[in-house]
Amino acid sequence: MHAEANDRSRFGRAEQRSGWILVAPYAAFLLLFAGYPIAFALVLVALRWDLVTAPSFAGLENMRTLAVDTRFWQAVGNTFVFLAIHVPLQIATAMALAVALNRRLALRAFWRAAFFLPVVISGAVVAILWSSLYATDVGLINRLLTRIGIRPVPWLTDPRTAMPAIAVMATWKNVGFYVIIYLAGLQYIPQSCREAIELDGASAWQRFRWLTLPMLLPQTVLVVTLSTINGFQLFIEPYVMT
Repeated sequence: MHAEANDRSRFGRAEQRSGWILVAPYAAFLLLFAGYPIAFALVLVALRWDLVTAPSFAGLENMRTLAVDTRFWQAVGNTFVFLAIHVPLQIATAMALAVALNRRLALRAFWRAAFFLPVVISGAVVAILWSSLYATDVGLINRLLTRIGIRPVPWLTDPRTAMPAIAVMATWKNVGFYVIIYLAGLQYIPQSCREAIELDGASAWQRFRWLTLPMLLPQTVLVVTLSTINGFQLFIEPYVMT
């Protein structure tokens, strides 16, 4: 009995060592390319450095300068306005596409791949593509609006339309990734629950409202978290487009 316990203990330690060995490369990569930049950024907060002369200690001076900089607070406000538009739009679009692609659909594999394709496209390429679509004089969107009698809209030069325009672009670029998350969640909805609610005579909207939507709550929390993080990190596309 004692020998058997020792064998299990040795096996557990060996398994634990194997786990650490497998995790080590990723941990080293994470520390090098994520941990070190974060630590270095925190150090820079307390330094006065123009990249030419030697750095000197500044204490909280940089933080005080930032706190009274109106451009900083304007940027913070713009970021939260963008998130207020982008995150709900991202959730609604991804969930609607996932529900549609979860049905029996011709060329379903093709459509799934097509919606994921923008995720792997470079941010600069996406920015150039959407800049051409949003162009005031020759953009495709304004040409279509002109044909139905609507005047061209300065999508990227008017502050009232620039933020929604960028939010639509960001939603298009990332929606494929979140569609996959929602599709995975839809697979875990028990078929028995679907059949039961259909037998009760629920409409399509009622089935979605009372079954699909609550069952996708964990995925929605994940989508909100990831899209918020991506929103804070968004830089290339707005910089190129505006």
